[in-house]
Amino acid sequence: MTVQETDVLVVGGGLGGAAAALAAAQLGRRVVLTEESAWLGGQMTSQAVPPDEHPWIETQGATRNYRRLRNNIRDYYRRTYDLNADARAAALLNPGGGGVSPICHEPRVGVIAIEELLAPYQADTQLTVLLEHEPVAAETEGDQITAVTLRSRLSGEEVTVTAPYVLDATELGDLLELAGVEHVIGAESRDDTGEPHAVDGPARPLDQQAFTWCFAVDYHPDGDFTVDRPADYAFWRDYRPDFWPAKLLSWQDVIPQTLAPRREAIFEHPDSPRGHVTADRWNFRRIFSAAHYAPGRYASDITMVNWPQIDYMAGPLLGVDEATRARHLAAARQQSLSFLYWMQTEAPRLDGGTGYPGLRLRGDVLGTDDGLAMRPYIRESRRVLAELTVLEQHVGVEARALAGLPAGSEVYPDSVGVGSYRIDLHPSTGDEDGPRTYIDIADHPFQIPLGALIPRRVENLLPANKNIGTTHITNGCYRLHPVEWNVGEAAGALAAHCLNTGATPRKVRNDPALLADFQQLLTGTLGFQLGWPEHIRTAHR
Repeated sequence: MTVQETDVLVVGGGLGGAAAALAAAQLGRRVVLTEESAWLGGQMTSQAVPPDEHPWIETQGATRNYRRLRNNIRDYYRRTYDLNADARAAALLNPGGGGVSPICHEPRVGVIAIEELLAPYQADTQLTVLLEHEPVAAETEGDQITAVTLRSRLSGEEVTVTAPYVLDATELGDLLELAGVEHVIGAESRDDTGEPHAVDGPARPLDQQAFTWCFAVDYHPDGDFTVDRPADYAFWRDYRPDFWPAKLLSWQDVIPQTLAPRREAIFEHPDSPRGHVTADRWNFRRIFSAAHYAPGRYASDITMVNWPQIDYMAGPLLGVDEATRARHLAAARQQSLSFLYWMQTEAPRLDGGTGYPGLRLRGDVLGTDDGLAMRPYIRESRRVLAELTVLEQHVGVEARALAGLPAGSEVYPDSVGVGSYRIDLHPSTGDEDGPRTYIDIADHPFQIPLGALIPRRVENLLPANKNIGTTHITNGCYRLHPVEWNVGEAAGALAAHCLNTGATPRKVRNDPALLADFQQLLTGTLGFQLGWPEHIRTAHR
């Protein structure tokens, strides 16, 4: 075992982790950044989810570094792809033309864009990046974490890293458990939080949002790329949750906001896979658009499959033993492959036939040989018990009205950023009665309170991903790309600022003068936005 020493250790290289490492390095500190997969970027890259962003993203509501990330992505396409005149002239180029985001793109391009941000700090080893390393142990002394041990997934060798500040940017909040940091999992009780949409009766720790194993496909109508029939295909072909209008593997699902049944197929136009913009599944998360290039240059778009049919709600990843977790992960892969096989062989076609064998799995754009994303898309993590917990009453339109509170989200004096996304919970694993359906409700654009990043007890660990002080309900709006980046960047900046000034995170938050200094650092040096204009704060989505 080797030992490394640094100023700031960031465990987890998703968007939050990359942002944290970048901020700490920009503020002059030495950083070790670790990541369990081969790619930095988490939900944007290894989990293969195009950025889900708010409608103001092009002009406000993000940090300067997040804007640099988005610019890097667009610039990469302009530098390296032979775009047609219209695409090249588009100031707000959407590389994939997908409907979910104004900047849908191939996951590997996200990796390149992040690496461009971090490269200057790697040149002199101010920043060290350890890919394919997962945390396996943490050492503590009182209310301090003193070291974290990581194991290489390739060699099995271990390295122990010591640092005065440790950031947990893992996808599941792994350090919270390894270091014994107080945290919660699953769904809180309404009796405890007062949230209108929390569960009745006792809390349900095993009731966690579905996770999803995404994959990418293109389409060649004259080809046959049918995969081998998955081992568990018979199970998934007939699987139907009690609240679903049909078998899960079908074109039938529900509108998340109303739960009304709907039909939404992969194609609604014969030319959909060649850049034709339609309101179908193909268009929604399209990451490569043939329409941006000369006619005939590319035979097909590429789209990312992250659809209701592959939301895995049959069991949780947290609060279970390793064997059970591994079983759920394997089952999720089978579910995704079964949906692909169903689309290739049994799906009702646009022309009245059955099956689209021309759907081709594109693991090459995801960096894998098996065709699926490197890692599952995680929607819900362990969540730290923090000095401040964001509740539905702080952001939810209905909850604030019921509580007699004024329109608009809670105003936090300790804000370290902003975000906006609906309170969007995909079907969850439920309890002994089985999965529960969507919770998708309106909220107001919100702030990110520093108190949600400060553990109640531990002094030198900061959450930097989806593991901040939210609830099962409010995690549903704090979990997407720009917010995760902002949370991570704020945590990295706070760790560096505390090292540079000698203050502690708790002291910074609770001393008005120190808080003002830190917020000035965020807005001045790093280009953060700490509040929304009033007409946006009081709007709702």
